[in-house]
Amino acid sequence: MPEAPAAAVSYLLGPRAIRERCRALLELGLEGRLEHFRVDMARLPAVADYVLEVTREAYPTLDIPVHSRWGHFDVGGIRRNAELEARLAPLPPAGRARAKLDLVVTSVLLDAGSGPTWKYQEPGGGTYARSEGLAVASFRMFLAGAFSSDPSQPLRADAEGLRGLSLESLAEGFQVTEDNPLAGLEGRLELLHGLGRVLPRPGTLFDLLAAHGRRVVTAAQVLGQVLQSLGPIWPGRITLDGMNLGDVWPHSALGALDHSDSLVPFHKLSQWLTYSLLEPLEEGGLQVTGLEELTGLPEYRNGGLLVDGGVLVPRDERLFTDAYKPGSEPIVEWRALTVALLDEVGQHVRERLGMTAEQLPLAKVLQGGTWSAGRKLAAQKRPGGPPPIRIESDGTVF
Repeated sequence: MPEAPAAAVSYLLGPRAIRERCRALLELGLEGRLEHFRVDMARLPAVADYVLEVTREAYPTLDIPVHSRWGHFDVGGIRRNAELEARLAPLPPAGRARAKLDLVVTSVLLDAGSGPTWKYQEPGGGTYARSEGLAVASFRMFLAGAFSSDPSQPLRADAEGLRGLSLESLAEGFQVTEDNPLAGLEGRLELLHGLGRVLPRPGTLFDLLAAHGRRVVTAAQVLGQVLQSLGPIWPGRITLDGMNLGDVWPHSALGALDHSDSLVPFHKLSQWLTYSLLEPLEEGGLQVTGLEELTGLPEYRNGGLLVDGGVLVPRDERLFTDAYKPGSEPIVEWRALTVALLDEVGQHVRERLGMTAEQLPLAKVLQGGTWSAGRKLAAQKRPGGPPPIRIESDGTVF
């Protein structure tokens, strides 16, 4: 009997579905039954060893933070987080948490791939590209009050400020010109406008999660709140039972394309955001448990690591030369296999270190880790370090 639409929606908006649907595609890949990629598990130990090597280089004591946006703000050895802390010091803990959520939600929503040539020159400082450049640009916009409607309270993002943000202001904040184009600028602006329509301010997420005096929440509950609160802001792609599913895509190997069985959820930006909310939520007095329920992030650094490392082998050479839309089946397949294989990489790394999943959750393996290893491998293989497979970003997925 087909699953009821409401039950299917509830399932597809949780981390269990991400892991199960991606695992189902990996099982097909291991049987050689996928159209776009072969899976060579014999190459996985070498990839895991490379991840461990990169991790030890960055974190010699293995004191690894959770993979989140906060590390990007200190790129270049500049202590921007300390600058923020000093500015927020007069506020009580809950007020600091709300302000940090205002910053990190807007920054993550602006974080989808920048394209190969865009760069940001920090006033009086260095030049940064890709995710770190997007982080520093959004950080500077936030500190300048670009997302606040109240000049007397610049360190916030609120509905009026977000809805009133113009394309010209966003382009100026990100130093976008004809010679410095940023992929998906309009898509990013639409996300911020949408954010201004669904919440009084992003920091409201703290109050929603701490409602009724709650002091402990699971990571899955945080993700659920993010998906519920921000669901309406995503471009309308697939709707089920009246719900815009967001970063969820069909793959024909799992079922008929007109049936929910074919749908593979990723919720990449929502999970990246969830990882990034943990620190401010805990500073505000909320304990977050069950981090292992979340999955790896299916974006081009993690996915590129597996392709460049030889674990995922495209069956058609055109995958290396053509550009693909996020919903195309080769990309859905690549992302799903990435999620499932990141669990395998994490397990290999833990076995090498003699650590448990509680001691080294996947969120720390990503940070240590797979993302940096993917970037390093890309830089070794291609000038400028672009990913091995090109996605036509709309500013809302990668």
